[in-house]
Amino acid sequence: MATNEELWAMIAEERLGLADLFDGLTEAQWSVPSLCEGWTVRDVAAHLVTPFGQSLPRLMLKLASYRFDFDRFADTEARKNTMSGSELAASMREHKDYRFTPPGLGPIAPLTDAVVHGQDVRRPLGIDRELSQDRARAILDFLASPKAKRGFVKRGHLNDLTWRCTDLDWSSGGGPVVQGPSEAVILAMVGRSVAYGDLAGTGSDVLRSR
Repeated sequence: MATNEELWAMIAEERLGLADLFDGLTEAQWSVPSLCEGWTVRDVAAHLVTPFGQSLPRLMLKLASYRFDFDRFADTEARKNTMSGSELAASMREHKDYRFTPPGLGPIAPLTDAVVHGQDVRRPLGIDRELSQDRARAILDFLASPKAKRGFVKRGHLNDLTWRCTDLDWSSGGGPVVQGPSEAVILAMVGRSVAYGDLAGTGSDVLRSR
């Protein structure tokens, strides 16, 4: 199991990788629809930098102004962000060590957020990435835990299925098997249906019906 310091180091690497990615995007690529419904690549990048430089009390005050509707808060804050592509990249790089976590979740939450949203933009742009086994395992363990129901996994989405990776020794749950590469399993666990095509097993049909 990764320590908190190891998780923060992974987060810094993810943010630097995203900064490099953002630096290389064309204007057309910034406007490509991401895997997040209704968001472009730029909207995802804007969402990722939203918490940077803000204290938890300030973020909670902002969230309160949206009546604690996190989805509306995230959508509105991302869309009203006016930073340029280069500024978004610079913010990711500048705040690579920024240590904000949602209450009670710890650094695994921002790591999961960075990895998933990174794939939300890489996949539509046709950009491959290799996810290290230690990073994948930490995220998979989190997504299979009850804590992940707080904003990452819809209730009931993982129930009565065995989730299994074909590229590392990891499985969770019970019932019909859903299996595939760890990156696809992660995306499927958080509800990105585009990853379903990379999965196999008798549980895949059950998953698609949900």
